[in-house]
Parts: sequence; C-alpha cells; structure tokens
Amino acid sequence: MSKILVTGGMGYIGSHTVVELQNSGFEVIIIDNLSNSSIEVLTGIEKITGIRPDFENIDCVDYVNLDRMLESRPDIDGIIHFAASKAVGESVEKPLLYYHNNLVSLINLLQLMPIHKIRNFVFSSSCTVYGQPDELPVSEQAPIKPACSPYGNTKQICEEIIRDTVHAARNDYKAILLRYFNPIGAHPSALIGELPNGVPNNLLPFVTQTAMGIRPELKVFGNDYNTPDGSCIRDYINVVDLARAHVVAIKRMINQVSTANIETFNLGTGRGLSVLEIINSFERVNGVKVPYQIVGRREGDIEQVWAAPDFANKALGWKALETIDDTLKSAWAWEKHLAEVKAEKENGHE
Repeated sequence: MSKILVTGGMGYIGSHTVVELQNSGFEVIIIDNLSNSSIEVLTGIEKITGIRPDFENIDCVDYVNLDRMLESRPDIDGIIHFAASKAVGESVEKPLLYYHNNLVSLINLLQLMPIHKIRNFVFSSSCTVYGQPDELPVSEQAPIKPACSPYGNTKQICEEIIRDTVHAARNDYKAILLRYFNPIGAHPSALIGELPNGVPNNLLPFVTQTAMGIRPELKVFGNDYNTPDGSCIRDYINVVDLARAHVVAIKRMINQVSTANIETFNLGTGRGLSVLEIINSFERVNGVKVPYQIVGRREGDIEQVWAAPDFANKALGWKALETIDDTLKSAWAWEKHLAEVKAEKENGHE
C-alpha cells in the first residue's frame, strides 16, 4: 500500500482528496496546523471511508518538526501539498504573511524530500497564474500574466521554485502542477465541505450562508462586465472531481506513466458560468431564495475565465463528471448539515 503525505489535508480540497486517496487504497498521513480548518474534519473523513487517517498538528514552516515527522514515518511515496494561505483580499493587506507561509513551507518540503527519499510531488496551484487571459478557453500554453495579488504571486513563484528544483535535481524529483479553476460543492455525504473562517471569501459559501439566513444578503460585484448578463464568469468545478484528479496525478508518478519530470495540468470543466447563473441555478435546484444586491466592481476581479481541460482529459484520463445541479445541491446539503450540528451543540449546552 502506497503512503501519501497530504499537507493541509484538513482543509476544503485537502479533506476531499484524503477521502479519495483512502477510497483508492492509499495510506494517508495528514499534516495541518488547523489555522483554517477544524479537528472535527477527521471524524467526517472517518465516517465516509471507515478509516481515521494518521494526523499531525504541524506547520510546514516549522522545518525541525517537519523533519522529525518525516523521520518517524519512512517509506512515504509522495506528497500532495495544499498547505498555504489562500485569501486574495487578506494577501493584499498582509503580503509578508503570505510570502512567508506559502514560500517557506514549499522550500522546507523540497529540501526534506531527498533527505527522506521522497520523489513524487503534487502541487496545488491556481488559474490565477493566467490573470485575465488573452484567449478563452485557457490552455496550459497560455502566458503567465503579472499576478493581481500577493496570493496569486506566491502561486507563480512556487511553480518557478518547483521547476528550478526539479531541473537542478535531474531525477531526484517528479512534480505535477495542478492549476485549479473554481472549486465548489461538498462531498455527497454532506459530512465534509467548505468551512470558511468568518466571512466567506468564495462565492458559494456566501450563497449558502445567505440562503440559510446567516448573512442578510449577497453582494454581486458588478453587472456591467462584457458578459451575457454583465456578471463575472468562472469555471466552477466540483470539489470531488478536483480531488479525484490528485489521486490520478499521484498514481501517474508512482506508476511512472510519464517520463517527464514535471508536468502541468488545468483542472476545470471547460464551461464558464456567471455569478448570476450560479445564484439562479442554486435557487432553482434547492427551492430557496438568495437575497442579493448588485454593487460596484471589486478591485482585482477578472472578467471571465474558463479552462481548456483537454490535456488533463487526454493525458491524465481524468474528466470533471459532476453536474452543476448536483454540485449546488451538495453545497446546500452541507450548509444544512452545519446548521444541524450547531443546533445539536446549542441544545446540548442548555
């Protein structure tokens, strides 16, 4: 049984990937500092898979503890690296926090991999590296544009660090860079999903929280873009589909399917949906209202972007399969699950 280390494995995409790895027969070790996640996620993973993954509360910036953990768990076959600070707005306000967390954590892992004889590395990247693309849909050959935020810049720099390291090491490393578009939804069991701290930065948690009455209304930033309904367009991909791509990527390296030492793949559906289309579809499939208000454009927002997933479809043999309706239903089921858990806790304290 292959052993995979998942950094940030308690987070949104990380936890769903852990589930898919375990369901595919991998042994999983999670490290996470719980800065943007909850220890309760472990229970959700265990309920879905029947296996409680090995977990260590470690910050990847902490080289000494990271080294000690890897020393105590030999024979790790690969690392999937999610652990990073990821709020665009916060990165503008606290750039040094983002550069420190996101770059140092990556450098520590890459330094420790050859010491502990770990060769395979999957990196959680982002379509933010493309900025506002010159052509749509966006292929892997699209030029990398100047980043719109320190967060986006860390993804670009991390990709460059990985490329340089793989090149210098020749055959010591293999790496796959996965550039995500917009992950949404939750596991169909409603036992794990997106858990934003405070006010959500992403669209769908704000939609579900507004539908639940936690937020009074949703702000739609701009309806005067050059799109059919004036609102921004994104490629929304189901988080379980996204998680499955990581399993395919790690298998690709372990089984030596490709001779390339580094590969890059876009992960998306190939279809763009507007903010207003998401709101209207959410209301339709779930039978709930989402109060919203059109406000001015938000600085840094890209008008429209969606993926050309052909290379990932062909080379990886992976494809986004979940429908948008099922994805939006799963997001609402997760929000209702959170409300039930909260109510149980409150009643237990009375």
